Amino acid sequence: MRERLNRLWRICGTGVSFAAFGLGGLLLWLLAFPLLRLFVRDEDRRGLLARRVIRRSFAGHVGLMRALGVLSYELVGIERLRRPGLLILANHPTLIDVVFLVSLVEDADCVVRAGLAENPFTRGPVRATGYVRNHLGPGLVDDCIASVRAGRRLLIFPEGTRTPRGQLLGPLQRGAANIAVRGRLDMTPVLITCTPRTLGKGEKWYRVPPRRFHVRIEVLPDIPVAPFLAAGSEALAARRLTGYLDEFYKTELARVGAGT
Repeated sequence: MRERLNRLWRICGTGVSFAAFGLGGLLLWLLAFPLLRLFVRDEDRRGLLARRVIRRSFAGHVGLMRALGVLSYELVGIERLRRPGLLILANHPTLIDVVFLVSLVEDADCVVRAGLAENPFTRGPVRATGYVRNHLGPGLVDDCIASVRAGRRLLIFPEGTRTPRGQLLGPLQRGAANIAVRGRLDMTPVLITCTPRTLGKGEKWYRVPPRRFHVRIEVLPDIPVAPFLAAGSEALAARRLTGYLDEFYKTELARVGAGT
């Protein structure tokens, strides 16, 4: 009986968390960001303030989920994310990975789906923050490089979507490697694990795991891009770097016991 009540509580807590997230996004769109546009005329300054609002909002959301007993978390090496001008690469096991990372990273930039700029719950934050949208075609890589060179911390999930159930890592897209190679940017890898696995690709929010899930976020040493630039062409360098990242993440996930 106790276990059933605990599970019911976590289902309710998860529902409250998702409702709070949607309502918060709507309020930011209706109230916070219009006020920023009204009182802050400088676009760069307005974007910086908007990203700070998002960071604090996401931190509050993580705190709410922990207070409700939905999750616990552990952070390792997070101080490495305080450096300016970072290309941050992370694996993507759960729906809330971006919420965690944005809550931890000052002046974070993200590549977001173009559709989020039209969704009523997310378009306010996406437009106000100036996040890079993935519908920009050939200019996407250049915009990502410019973001890092401007001192912002760009978050990229090389898988492009959440890790499929039953796999350590999904197939990696070549976009992250193209950004690193063309921009001559070293990479800061972040390893995310979720135990038990939940909120994965295709999973309903109300299908909570048998116990409170634990998220572990570890920032690993930088991966220099220079060794891959000797490949002879940017295309070949990006292909080799993508292969390296695939093996790198699988090895690190095995090290921490992910999937066991």
